[in-house]
Formats: sequence, C-alpha cells, structure tokens
Amino acid sequence: MAGAKRRAIVAAMSIRDWPEQERPRERVLKHGAGALSDAELLAIFLRTGSRGRSAVDLARDLLQRFGSLGALLSASHADFTAAPGLGAAKYVQLQAVLELARRHYAAGLHEPDAFNHPELARRFIQATLSTRQREGMLCLFLNNRHTLIKDELLFEGTIDQTTVHPREIVKRALALNAAAVILAHNHPSGHTEPSQADRAITARIREALALVDIRLLDHFVVGTGEPLSLAERGWL
Repeated sequence: MAGAKRRAIVAAMSIRDWPEQERPRERVLKHGAGALSDAELLAIFLRTGSRGRSAVDLARDLLQRFGSLGALLSASHADFTAAPGLGAAKYVQLQAVLELARRHYAAGLHEPDAFNHPELARRFIQATLSTRQREGMLCLFLNNRHTLIKDELLFEGTIDQTTVHPREIVKRALALNAAAVILAHNHPSGHTEPSQADRAITARIREALALVDIRLLDHFVVGTGEPLSLAERGWL
C-alpha cells in the first residue's frame, strides 16, 4: 500500500520534481527503454504535458482515449490531431519515428543469411503492418541465400478483407528472380488467429509458386502482440 501511495504522489508532481530514479528519461539511460511502461514511453515522445498535468498524465489519458498504444500509433491524422495535447507536428514526428523503425529492421534483412534469425523478420513485418488501419498483404522476395531482394505491399483491401491474386505474386517473384517468398498480412481487429480464408489463400499461393520452383517459406498474421506464423503452426 505504501508503494502505491508513493507512486500516486509522484504521479501528481511535475516530472522535473520527481526523484531522479523515477524519471522516464533517467530510467531509460540506466535500465533501457524496455523497463518503461507504455505511458512512460509515450511521455518521452510527448516531452511536455498540459496545465497541471505531467507528460505521463497526458500519455495515460491518450492511451485510455484510444484504447491501446497500438491504436494510438495507427490512428488517422484526423483522429490523432483531435486528441488534446496532440497536433499536426506530433503526428508528423510520430510517422517519422515509425518509418525509422521500419527502415532499421529492413536494413538488417539485406544482410547475408538474415532470415536465419526469424526475430528480425518478425520485427520488420510488425513495424510495417501493425499500425495500418486497412488490411494489406506484404510480400518479402528473397534470393537463394534467403537475403531480402525487395519488400512490397502488393494487395490492399477494405478494413476486413483483401483480394489476393496468386498469379500477381508469382509474376512479381519471377520478375525479381526470387527463390523464396515470405507473406504477411495484418488484421486491423488486432486478432492474429488465421481465418479459414487465410489458410486457403496461403495454400493457393504456395501451390502457384511451387509450379515455378519458388518456395513459400512462411505467412505471418499481424495484429496485437507477436505476429503469428502459419509455418510454426504446421500449416505450410
């Protein structure tokens, strides 16, 4: 109870008046960003709060308003800028941060044998698709050493359905001289459990690629949390 009371008192103060070991920036320097809560990370991005409220207070309000950090990060320009404490400059800054993360992971995928480390591919796929409001399918085209040749968003549909044409994936893979393909698509609902339609289109794409001797290595479903791998489920 004493700990909860202390945290409540600290939260009511300006961050500048918090004990040094409680301040988000100092905690990142000492323990790493992973030690911070969603609200504390968001507070570092916001930098300032509003009258009588710290940046952490504002961050908590925003997370409650949007429902989750993922929903905030994927909010449209109109919804984002309608929230108190946010504006066009913050929206542009956030989009730049998200794109920097995506490019950081993409750079690693161009290294030889990058896909011997599946976690890197997962992070890149998640950074690319997790903040999308509409469903889309990302294709990663790999050479025979499983190094990334190119990543492309080939299909985009409504909020809950994407029309995917296996022949278009095959045509693009042949044009890039790819030896293997990894697919990923997002569920804007946040649920990562593959539908029967997801499994059916995966089978069709795998069969179409096999006709031209190109392997389908995996198909990830991106939602809230870790992307789900159909290969790990034994469905490829």
